[in-house]
Amino acid sequence: MQTTPLNPEDPLALGDFELLGRIGQGGMGQVFLGESLGGEPAAVKVIKPSVVDSESRQRFAQEIEVLKTIWGPRIAAFLGADAEAEQPWLATEYVDGPDLARHVKTHGPLPPVLTAALGAILAEALSAVHTQGLLHRDLKPANVLLGPNGPKIIDFGLAAFTESSVSLTAPHQVVGTPICMAPEQAAGVKPLTAAVDVYALGAMLLFAATGHYPHEAATPYMVFHLVTDPDTAPDLSGTPGELVPLLTGMLAQNAGDRPSLTAVVQQCRSVIEAQGMKIAQARRKLTAHTAHTAHTAGQQRTSPSADVSPTVPWPAPASDTPGTEITPADLDMPVPSDAPDPSRSPVPSDAPVPSDAPDPSDTPAPTPTLVEPPGPPVQESPGPVPPARRDPSDDGSRREQPAPGLPPAPSRQPREKTHTLRHSVQAHRTAERLRAAYAAKAPF
Repeated sequence: MQTTPLNPEDPLALGDFELLGRIGQGGMGQVFLGESLGGEPAAVKVIKPSVVDSESRQRFAQEIEVLKTIWGPRIAAFLGADAEAEQPWLATEYVDGPDLARHVKTHGPLPPVLTAALGAILAEALSAVHTQGLLHRDLKPANVLLGPNGPKIIDFGLAAFTESSVSLTAPHQVVGTPICMAPEQAAGVKPLTAAVDVYALGAMLLFAATGHYPHEAATPYMVFHLVTDPDTAPDLSGTPGELVPLLTGMLAQNAGDRPSLTAVVQQCRSVIEAQGMKIAQARRKLTAHTAHTAHTAGQQRTSPSADVSPTVPWPAPASDTPGTEITPADLDMPVPSDAPDPSRSPVPSDAPVPSDAPDPSDTPAPTPTLVEPPGPPVQESPGPVPPARRDPSDDGSRREQPAPGLPPAPSRQPREKTHTLRHSVQAHRTAERLRAAYAAKAPF
């Protein structure tokens, strides 16, 4: 998820959460990237000072109470809140990934099998919410985040108890997003039932599969008219054939004609299994697909020096993960006090170069003498240094060592210069440990 620096007027902390950057904003407030005292990342929602009044505080307090009562692996977890603060705030789990709307806009619609996997995941999550006596009432692509561990539902600001007809809005006032709103919700019918979330999920799956909604028009008022008109059928153009029966039922005009969420899960499973795939495989493919595209987009918009800013997103980019050529024991070994500066000492020319190390052909530098670490003396081998040969007893987690009696290895050909070097603190620390480990293992 993209984060921008704080503005001068933004608070630096709310409650026990330090604010690190801006994630996004809406009509009611701003969302910040925060961090707890223990280092837990959080999405911190704050009501704008211009709209803080008794009604907005009451609605915000209702959202807090709702989040306290629901849980699940596909619901962004509640972390803390204060509806009575001068700037009311709410902290939830930070999901590092784009929302569904941004993903489809950037990368195009999802394949049918992945759309069905998304439908099964979200229908099961909504079913758990309904079991707890709640409705979401504002399910839309912007409220589904595609994180590294799969999709998660956010923003229960309009959630309501299914058995209650009490509302914070005026008798004929409708609050929500019309493009995903069920006809009865758009018409102001109360109380609402679980069918409103079934319709909204169907509208969202239609968008995921085609890039458009059931009803689209130039203004929200025109969309309301199309949604509530019984003679205007939803636009299913472009829908893959295997998804048409599912979406036709979910987008039915009458609430009683829509399937239950359990039936939605079963129909999504049928679509997946008809392609010779199991539901668990489809779920993994969905997460891998969205995580890969999100990571690729993140690499394209991240500059080499972006990670030195105090407002960088959490967690660190996946490209900063250290390699596994050296075992954990090697990386934890102390650096000898008389060893040369790791930032200037190159890896020996006959050793494989880690993927994040600079190419020696790109940056020429003097070659300092590597200091032999304490230990028994190593017998010097006469003649040229032979190429690497794997030890049969090696478990594959360590670097290959030179083997005696073989001709010298050919020199590595210089490669074309690139500009993909990483400059994060973790990358420098990993490189330093790698070089120290190579120096300790060197047979000279």
